[in-house]
Amino acid sequence: MRIALGLEYDGSAFCGWQTQPSGCAVQDALERALTQIAGTPIATTCAGRTDAGVHALAQVAHFDTEVGRPDTAWVRGTNALLPAAVSVLWARTVDPAFHARFDAEARRYRYVLLARGERPGVLHGRVGWWHGALDVAAMRTAAAELIGEHDFSAFRAAECQAKSPVRVLSVLDLSADGPFVVFELRANAFLQHMVRNIVGALVYVGAGRQPPTWIGELLRGRDRRLAAPTFAPDGLYLAGVEYSPTANLPTVPARTIPF
Repeated sequence: MRIALGLEYDGSAFCGWQTQPSGCAVQDALERALTQIAGTPIATTCAGRTDAGVHALAQVAHFDTEVGRPDTAWVRGTNALLPAAVSVLWARTVDPAFHARFDAEARRYRYVLLARGERPGVLHGRVGWWHGALDVAAMRTAAAELIGEHDFSAFRAAECQAKSPVRVLSVLDLSADGPFVVFELRANAFLQHMVRNIVGALVYVGAGRQPPTWIGELLRGRDRRLAAPTFAPDGLYLAGVEYSPTANLPTVPARTIPF
């Protein structure tokens, strides 16, 4: 049978999602725990492979097993064996054809940025940081250039292995609350470092280093070397993965980050 899981984790405690020889990844910790519950080796597949330091509020993964266990065992039993920084939120038996990655219709990311002169202390590892105030209105104007279907080559990592740089970005909203700027993004899929590179470019606009029109120039130029540096992973959260209702997965409400 195939089991789908919902997960949340603090990415600063891991070297990313994808399994590593040293066993430092979220996937490594999850598979060790699931293997103990099942009594047989378990391999998992996730919806989005987050990088080192990137967090998740609503990651989705699946695995196959011939071992029958109640959903509570896959949740509470697994959580009892996991590090404190990762938690299984729900488990559900799904159609054997379901695939956490390939069946995902959209993914949502959130980036939380602290814009003030002093670096974060209490929120270290939980938010990105820029050392001064930002012009959020200018950033919103610039962000509008990125909405739609585009070649995002200027915003992908040099080592990105995606076959195509074309993605459909349907949401890029910015909101400000005191010194915090929150970026909300939704796309059919994201390239490696795409969100962090978009944030970095918009911060340059907000800081007055570049005009809002620069974002469109980068997009059309398709040259990563001309864009801003990749922003820190600290403030990035995988906020949700969307599937067809026929997948019959739990509906996870939009979550805020408490701080």
